[in-house]
Amino acid sequence: MNGARMNHDIDTATGATGGAHATSTSAGTGTGGRKKIRVLIVDDSALIRQVLSAIVNAQPDMEVVATAAHPVMARDLLRTIEADVMTLDVEMPMMNGIDFLRRLMAARPMPVVMVSTLTERGSEMTLQALELGAVDFICKPRLGVAQGLQVYAEDICAKLRAAATARMPRRPASAARAGAAGGTGTAGTGTGAGAGAAAPPASFGPARERLIVIGSSTGGTEAVKELLLRMPPDAPPILVAQHMPENFTRSFAQRLDTVTHFHVREAEDGQLARPGDVFIAPGHSHLLVQRRGGAWLTRLSQADPVNRHRPSVDVLFHSAAHAAGAQAIGIILTGMGRDGAAGMRAMHDAGALTFAQDEHSCVVFGMPREAIAAGGVDEVAPLGAIAQRLCERVQTARRG
Repeated sequence: MNGARMNHDIDTATGATGGAHATSTSAGTGTGGRKKIRVLIVDDSALIRQVLSAIVNAQPDMEVVATAAHPVMARDLLRTIEADVMTLDVEMPMMNGIDFLRRLMAARPMPVVMVSTLTERGSEMTLQALELGAVDFICKPRLGVAQGLQVYAEDICAKLRAAATARMPRRPASAARAGAAGGTGTAGTGTGAGAGAAAPPASFGPARERLIVIGSSTGGTEAVKELLLRMPPDAPPILVAQHMPENFTRSFAQRLDTVTHFHVREAEDGQLARPGDVFIAPGHSHLLVQRRGGAWLTRLSQADPVNRHRPSVDVLFHSAAHAAGAQAIGIILTGMGRDGAAGMRAMHDAGALTFAQDEHSCVVFGMPREAIAAGGVDEVAPLGAIAQRLCERVQTARRG
């Protein structure tokens, strides 16, 4: 289908539904008289549509307003229904989810949660979708899809609630095309990073004793990328806990290694961390840091999830507070929930310098808000300003 025609069709406000199934065209009311979150489900699997519909409709605060078996049906539905959030399968007939997402974000941005497989190909396509502006993703279980999705019903609904409140800046078509081609333009963070972004500070200065730890969740893949693009290349070792499953963290690290000036790897146990190195917590383990003989070492743990997450931001931050104390720098970025709040307070109490992304530049302000409320944040700054402010604060402290 012609891309320009598709964009026009998405923006069109009237038309037929093309055989798609619309269960409702107006939002009902949930508990407390609030309007329910309206969900559009787009998936070529009838079973997935059925299971996701049952999960959503079981919630008091949300409802499925329509389902579609492929993007062309979804396009037609968007002419006649109002949806607050869409679930979108990555691979479908007629047009894959990536192509549809690119055109949707160029013409009519809305919160989208991708539905992906737990495979290397699935992780790469999902990261591309997040770059294009998708808010989050849901993983299909490899076996027992219906039962597996039901097990994660609480997490699925939490992601849909967060997505429905996410900030969705309008993306020009040129930016969407760049993202689809594997460019580095940032999507979904509302910060205007990528082409035209300010050059990173020329130098961090003496950094051997310093350590930077970053925590993020929903919207974090693009936020972490933008932050690294703005960091000077001689920055201290950087450790990142981003809420993602296995395979996805490896693909995430490889993607960052390609587009940033840092050496980015998925962390393994016992690696030496030097200035210019970035380590991404693997999806199966917590990431910690250890000081040994004047050097920083990565450590992995498969202890129980913390705040329902492994890797957990709190685990990384508590580790940095213990091992690095006042030499640590903590940064908490966009994400839902409160993971990282207690750990950032521990870092703050240990003398570390701590930053939180501000609400305006967050996709979801949950984690930064909780860290601020816990009293663990020294400075709140827009995502695009954190690197500069960090360097200024460190250099001021050094002169003092």
